Amino acid sequence: MLPSDLKRYRIDVGGRLMHVMERGDGRPVLMIHGNPTWGFLYRKVVDRLTDEPLRIILPDLIGLGLSDKPTDASMHTLDNHIAWLASLIEALELEDVVLVCQDWGGCVGAGALARTPQRMTGMVVLNTTLGPPKADFKPTLFHRLSQLPVVSDALFSGAGFPQVALWAAQGDRGSIRGKVARAYRYPLRKLNERVAPLALARMVPDSFDHPSIEPMRECQRFVEAFDGPAAIVWGDRDPVLGSVRSFIQRLLPQASVTRTGAGHFLQEEVPDEIADAIREVAGRARP
Repeated sequence: MLPSDLKRYRIDVGGRLMHVMERGDGRPVLMIHGNPTWGFLYRKVVDRLTDEPLRIILPDLIGLGLSDKPTDASMHTLDNHIAWLASLIEALELEDVVLVCQDWGGCVGAGALARTPQRMTGMVVLNTTLGPPKADFKPTLFHRLSQLPVVSDALFSGAGFPQVALWAAQGDRGSIRGKVARAYRYPLRKLNERVAPLALARMVPDSFDHPSIEPMRECQRFVEAFDGPAAIVWGDRDPVLGSVRSFIQRLLPQASVTRTGAGHFLQEEVPDEIADAIREVAGRARP
């Protein structure tokens, strides 16, 4: 199901090997996924950009996909994920990057580029957040479950949650079924490979003392200061982050906005709209 011409390799990012897929030449388009997916999530978008002068880069976050999977859950901090991705950007010597981000890919991707802000030339923001929660935030059921002792281990490690139930976050629940659903479960099929989904769920702040708060604030400051071309493509039927769109629009007032009836993993449901947004932003980015 992955495009046959994808180049695949692994790069050391500070003692961990990150799996990367890429295709094409031209302006770098860095597509960052979140929890608990991998670069496979963007395959339909990549297919629709075949003839564009773009170098599409699809890394798997550490702990997910075909990247290294640390068994120590404490390794999964937002600071570490930002540092690992920043190491990849440095190793690939990326310049004039268009960032495409969804779920944790927002704070990880923007956080990494905030370290060398001159490298980013455009943003395409999918269902994600780019800053800390507001003062009266209420964790979703998914994130409340991740904080429960015993129950969370049974769900995430034993039952393989949430990768076994990605369909439940979709606008079209048939969009992640059969072979597609198996492709998401495959990298996390072994018990000892399932550390990251729970650890990344616990990276979501449950208080303002949480260690993710400060790097999320840094991410927000970077995005607020960015005045280049941007686009927002949003799945309004997302039960996790659907309500965050207005916050993202305030951070990026210059962004075009495309609202859809998709769910959380909108790359599966509206790849044409995402590809159109990437073309728009890449076309308006600095030469």
